Amino acid sequence: MARKPPEGARLTVRVQPRASRDEIVAVGGAELRVRVTAPPAGGAANDAVRDLLARALHCPRSAVTIERGHAARTKVVGVAGLSPDDLRLRLTAAAS
Repeated sequence: MARKPPEGARLTVRVQPRASRDEIVAVGGAELRVRVTAPPAGGAANDAVRDLLARALHCPRSAVTIERGHAARTKVVGVAGLSPDDLRLRLTAAAS
């Protein structure tokens, strides 16, 4: 019997816009903390978060979606095609 591929994972992300560089600051705890250089206006910071996470997770940008918190610093982000365990492993590797 074939295994069903993972539907995806969700994580809570705390975003600091207008930072000096794009980076993942902290992995673990209740939320992931990231910094992006983009301003929060016009959805630029949201796009930067999606780009940063897609690069860090080695997945297409289309797999990363902001599900809640479009206008807030704390967001719920969904990543299609990764299990929660794979997501955690890839984020830990990207942050080190």
